[in-house]
Amino acid sequence: MKLFDVYPINAIEPVKALGSKIWDSQGTEYLDLYGGHAVISIGHSHPHYVQKISDQLAKLAFYSNSVEIPLQQELAAKLGALSGLDEYSLFLVNSGAEANENALKLASFHTGRTKIVAFTKAFHGRTSAAVAVTDNPAIKAPLNFAGHVEFVPFNDVEALKAAVDEETCAVIVEGIQGVGGIQVATEAFLKAIREACDASGAVMIHDSVQCGYGRSGEFFSFQHYGIRPDIISMAKGMGNGFPIGGILIAPKFQAKHGLLGTTFGGNHLACAAGIAVLDVMKEERLTENAAQVGAYLIHELKGFSGIREVRGRGLMIGIELDGPVGTIRKKLLEDDKIFTGVAGSNIIRLLPALSLEKAQAARFLECLQKYVS
Repeated sequence: MKLFDVYPINAIEPVKALGSKIWDSQGTEYLDLYGGHAVISIGHSHPHYVQKISDQLAKLAFYSNSVEIPLQQELAAKLGALSGLDEYSLFLVNSGAEANENALKLASFHTGRTKIVAFTKAFHGRTSAAVAVTDNPAIKAPLNFAGHVEFVPFNDVEALKAAVDEETCAVIVEGIQGVGGIQVATEAFLKAIREACDASGAVMIHDSVQCGYGRSGEFFSFQHYGIRPDIISMAKGMGNGFPIGGILIAPKFQAKHGLLGTTFGGNHLACAAGIAVLDVMKEERLTENAAQVGAYLIHELKGFSGIREVRGRGLMIGIELDGPVGTIRKKLLEDDKIFTGVAGSNIIRLLPALSLEKAQAARFLECLQKYVS
C-alpha cells in the first residue's frame, strides 16, 4: 500500500525538537518559524507538556464522553481564567474544521436560519460546512457548494452591512486571515459585524483557530478591540501538537443532551495536553512574549527596502514581496536552515512558537535581509 499523494513534501525528516529548534535524521539543526501551521504554541517538547501527557498516558488514555472526565472541567476553568472569558461554555472537539462545523451548526440550531455571511480569502476548513464558507472553489467538491453562503469583501464595512439581514444565521470571520495572506480585521470591521449581528439576531462566529491562543499578543485577537463574539472556534496551538479543538459558547445559547457530540473530543490525553499548554502559557507569560517579539520582528521588517508590505499582530506575520517567494523560502530552508511558511505565491508566513526568543528572531532577520534588500 502507498500513501494518497496530496501533500508536497520537503526532503527533510525531523526526528527531534526542543523549543524552536528541530533536528533532522542527519543531525542538522533548524530554526522553526512555522510551527507546523501555527500548531506549536509553547515550543517543541516542553518538559511540563511531555510530563503531563506521559503521566496521563500511564493512567488512562481514553474513554468516551459517557463518563465523568474531570480533566475537561479543569481545562475549561483554566481556559476561562487565562482568556478572561469565564462566562462562556466550552465544547471540545479534535480540529479547527470540526470546531467551525459545530459553531455553524449551533448557530443554525439557535436561529433556525441557514444563510451564512463569509468573506473573501476566508479559510475555515476542508469539511462540509467549513469548506462551504471557505473562499476557495478548488478545494470544494460538488456536494460542498452551498447557495446559502454569501461572500463579501473582507474589511468592507458597507458591504457587510448590506449583506446581513433578518434571514442571516451567522457571520463567520477570522480575526486575522492566515491562508488568506495575514490580513488583519480592522476594529471598525469587527465592530460592524457585532452591531449587524445584534440588530438582525444573527450569530457572530470568530474563527480563532489560527489567530487565537496568544498568537496575536492577546489571548484572542478580537480582544485588541474589546469585542465579544457569540461563538469562538479554536484549535492549532491549543494542544501544542496533540489534536484538540473547541468552541467557546456565549451564555445565551441553551445546551441540551444530544445537541452536539463527538467520540474523541475532550479525551483524557487531549485534555492533559491542553491543560499543559495553558499552564506554560500562564507561567512563562507567552502571550506577552508573542506581543514583544512580534513587535520587534514587524518593526525591523518594515525597515527592509525589498519588502512591499508587512502585516500581522504578535507572532502571526505576513511578509509580502513584489514577486514569488518560493526561491527565497527554499534558500532559507536549505541554506540557512530556517522553516517558514507561505500564504499565496508572494507572501512568507511566520507562525513560530510563542516562546520564540528575540535572538532567534534576529537570526531570521539577518538571513532574510540577504535576499530582499
